[in-house]
Parts: sequence; structure tokens; C-alpha cells
Amino acid sequence: MVRTPLSPEERLRGERLGMLLRQARGRRSMTEIAALSGVPVETLRKIETGRIPTPAFFTIVSLAGVLGLPLEQIADRCADSVPADP
Repeated sequence: MVRTPLSPEERLRGERLGMLLRQARGRRSMTEIAALSGVPVETLRKIETGRIPTPAFFTIVSLAGVLGLPLEQIADRCADSVPADP
């Protein structure tokens, strides 16, 4: 299966997501968050660094629960800054 290349906007959204997760993690280790969420530590590392800019929904749900982040906040902070054309 060949994946469609990500647009610059999708990459930027992934970077914003990674930054938000790093900030919410604070001083806690990736290993701790990974263990509590059930997400592999390498997957968390790739999301935080933007190497996985479009993680699976349930991965984000698991991380959000452990980090105490409402999904609405994640969506707001990671949404494109320029609204899409109707």
C-alpha cells in the first residue's frame, strides 16, 4: 500500500500535536506515559517528534486520558490555523 504524501499543513498539525503532548507530559518520562497509556514508547517518541504526524485516533485517546488532556483541547490546538474553504 502506498501512502499519499502528507501536505505541509498535515505535517505542521503533527508538529503541534507533538509539542502539546510534550508540554502535557511535563517532567514525566516517556516510559511512564507509554506504560500507563498502553502506547509503545517508540510510538510516543515518534508522535512527539512529528515523525508520526497522523497517529491513530485511539492512540491519541489513550494518551489524552493519561495526560489529562480533553480531546477538544487537542483538536483546538492542533487544528489548521487557516480555515478550509467551504
